[in-house]
Amino acid sequence: MADDAHRFTGMYDECRQRVWAYVVSRAGRQVADEVVSETFAIAWRRLDDVPEPALPWLLGVARNVLRDNIRAEIRREAVAAELRAWTEGDVADLVTERMGVLRALAALQEDDREILVLVAWHGLSPKEAARVIGCSSAAYRVRLHRARKRLKQEMESAADSVRPSRSHVRNLSEEWS
Repeated sequence: MADDAHRFTGMYDECRQRVWAYVVSRAGRQVADEVVSETFAIAWRRLDDVPEPALPWLLGVARNVLRDNIRAEIRREAVAAELRAWTEGDVADLVTERMGVLRALAALQEDDREILVLVAWHGLSPKEAARVIGCSSAAYRVRLHRARKRLKQEMESAADSVRPSRSHVRNLSEEWS
């Protein structure tokens, strides 16, 4: 064990500055200390695998640690962007809106639902959607317009039924006071 510690200390003293300079040249000073620390922690755990001379092996490890850090940062940024997208509006409002659309779609006749879904969810052009249901593009556009109007009516009627009346709100506020 004393030999391992002596070997590691010698390797650290000899190579640390060069590993640090390599990382700085690739990623800057901000991450260099962390990457160098992780590199030498790996070297300590795998001391029997470290060849002589150690520097090329250590630089390879530093390169891999740096690559893993960059990948982790990209994942963190992607998650943060997704969370920002969710929080731009109130999540509850988004869920409520989505549920309202789904309820309104469910209330429509099957033909209207199919016409809307072909374009909105399956991404077909009106011409492609017309081919699916077997009508002309002009006829499909008319049907789509009518289906959208019916969907809007369903959504408005659903919203009206969910909105509390003013007297109901007044009664609730009186109960809480």
